[in-house]
Amino acid sequence: MLSRVADSLYWMCRYLERAEHTARLLDVHLNLMLDQSLDAADRRWQKVAALLGIKLKENTPRDANSLLYMIAFDVSSPSSIVSCIMGARENARQVREQISSEMWEQLNRLFHEVRRSGVDDLREAQPLEFASNVKNGMHLFEGITDSTMSHGEGWYFIQLGRFLERTIGTATLIDIHFCDCDYKDAAVADADHLEWLGLLKSCTAFEAYCKVYTAELHPHRIAEFLLLDPVFPHSVRFSVERIQTALEALEGRSHSRATEQLRKLAGRLRSALSYAAVDEILASGPHLFLESIRRQSQQIHSAMYEAYINYPIQMALEA
Repeated sequence: MLSRVADSLYWMCRYLERAEHTARLLDVHLNLMLDQSLDAADRRWQKVAALLGIKLKENTPRDANSLLYMIAFDVSSPSSIVSCIMGARENARQVREQISSEMWEQLNRLFHEVRRSGVDDLREAQPLEFASNVKNGMHLFEGITDSTMSHGEGWYFIQLGRFLERTIGTATLIDIHFCDCDYKDAAVADADHLEWLGLLKSCTAFEAYCKVYTAELHPHRIAEFLLLDPVFPHSVRFSVERIQTALEALEGRSHSRATEQLRKLAGRLRSALSYAAVDEILASGPHLFLESIRRQSQQIHSAMYEAYINYPIQMALEA
């Protein structure tokens, strides 16, 4: 497969996964702030920006409306929902011959829908409805992709983009929540019940968590479920295992020293999660563990580019 095509498919799904992740946080925190004061709402949106890994500049307005607009609709912000969907559509446009017509139609439909919302006045945009439409549109696109696209090289690059973005986003989300909330003090943790509920719902995990642990929200169990559960689609471990599966499939089609190194990086990260114990993670502080996950994910991204996107011509001749 051409590196240009692989790059576009990879980034198409990274952008879409980022947009869906942002829409879920938008939906959850809009509901959490319904009974809050204006000052509390401002702080809430600053926290949402941190949960998304957005570093606010000194001159960035901190009020709720400005931050909501920046996160959802601002086309000048590369991390906004509208910008991400625009980026995904542009990448899809460049490889229309590689994706199914149903995929293009769904993504194009979603693009025009969010663009119409983006030009509306914030008060008319109905952000809750907007977030719900984005989530539904993403779920439909994922289903169409899995059922209409051949599960060959292109599909594996789509999986790489989706699950690498999900790994980084979920790790950042857990990190910020555990830094902000006192997970060691049971009384304080109970007082932060809504925040822990918000964390689970931000990962579409509340119902799945309840089936495993019941509805009692314990930070220890939440960390174990979101980090180490092997079968929940939004857990970090599940995402990393899908990354390794995709890389192993791609390596079987094009083996080289670079692809072997890439597989080792993914295997090391998978092993760290497969054999981790949540007690040890929380005892030593989850930040270092989660920061390591993000750092290794970035290393996988860089190694993937070296192996499949920006590789030198000599490597291609030797493969």
